Amino acid sequence: MAKKDGGLRFQPSGGSRAPQVPVGKKHKLGIERLANDGRGIGFSEGRTWFVNGALPGEQIEARVLGAHGKVVEARVERILSASPERRDEACMHAKVCGGCSLQHMPHADQLALKQRMLAEQLSRLADLQPEEWAAPLVGPELGYRRRARIAVRWDHKGKRLDVGFRAAASQEIIAIGECPVLVQPLQPIISALPQVLRELDKPQAIGHVELFSGSASAVLVRHTAALSEVDLARLQAFCSAHDAQLWLQGEDAPQPFEPEQQLSYGLDSWNLSLAYRPGDFVQVNQPVNEAMVAQALDWLAPQADERVLDLFCGLGNFALPLAQRVRELVAVEGVASMVERAAENAARNGLGNAHFFQADLSNPLSEASWAQGGFAALLLDPPRDGALQVVKQVAALGVQRVLYVSCNPATLARDSAELQAQGYRLKRAGILDMFPQTAHVEAMALFVRQ
Repeated sequence: MAKKDGGLRFQPSGGSRAPQVPVGKKHKLGIERLANDGRGIGFSEGRTWFVNGALPGEQIEARVLGAHGKVVEARVERILSASPERRDEACMHAKVCGGCSLQHMPHADQLALKQRMLAEQLSRLADLQPEEWAAPLVGPELGYRRRARIAVRWDHKGKRLDVGFRAAASQEIIAIGECPVLVQPLQPIISALPQVLRELDKPQAIGHVELFSGSASAVLVRHTAALSEVDLARLQAFCSAHDAQLWLQGEDAPQPFEPEQQLSYGLDSWNLSLAYRPGDFVQVNQPVNEAMVAQALDWLAPQADERVLDLFCGLGNFALPLAQRVRELVAVEGVASMVERAAENAARNGLGNAHFFQADLSNPLSEASWAQGGFAALLLDPPRDGALQVVKQVAALGVQRVLYVSCNPATLARDSAELQAQGYRLKRAGILDMFPQTAHVEAMALFVRQ
């Protein structure tokens, strides 16, 4: 028999707990400054509010998306008093779509925000600042994205297929008729795609769809059940009408509907072509990618008699242009399929001095055969979690110059502190505006051995 409650109540230390702010509630407040991710910060009733779509100096009405203790996450519901810096969004879906969070902010202010974020991370986490700040590397504000993932979900209750992009801070799918950040060849595809998917005999079999633009346009359909011959014919007819390749993915890797189909992208300044398949990592912004490779070569200054190492090489985006300039290029990647395609890309472009290896770069390099013999320079392009285990071993490789390309300023700063401890100085750094209209920051940093 359970013991009856004796009526005692214990109050948490620090007094009574404030009631939580309910999701969906609207609240008026002023915005004082920007967070590093571009959200406006306001303060009200002892809480700190982070508001999507708000600018400093504005009076707004916010709608609560979530609350944790004294932190409230929200989005702008209504502008009561607008900042003079605010501009109209280029996309009608910008206020609700989760893809672009800064369209209301002038591009120059977006760049300043990203520059400040990089500088703060280097200063706070590594107590570093470069000897020279490089100008931001920029491209077009719109029409730059050559790859996109389209969310698809079958609504069992409504017996309909939702097609579009995920909403900000939500699993809701926003129907998208156009997307101004996509490259032009993908615009008619994304506009007509929802209709053809809804006309399928078994639309609930579609998991998601990805769009690609390179040497050709391509549509990858991820399906969770076998597609009928009729549905395959519909999809192929749709792709043919839009001069695009059809790729399919069930449980295995993506496969072209027509076996002879190939995808590639060019690095035109170096007369190079790199083949890839859906699922491989490819930079989404072609103009900025070419400018990034050119800047990397300029900063790293590889010489004709040097042996250079490229880690996290992917398909050879940096490795192939580097190989054109040096005696020997050693490139390493963790994904075996991409190593195979990188080697094929080098052979196809006539680069016999580039050698590719598959390795887990979280392991010690001293035991790897490819790490022997010393290198004059090193290029790093790691994923978001950085390359801490690698940079701990850089000095042992004999490297004099390190070029670090980063998609996460926090891990770049952390790894920079380790490089500094090994005797490298931060000579130059700058941001790469790979994703305009978003708060995503890419950066490049050059380190030189003392």
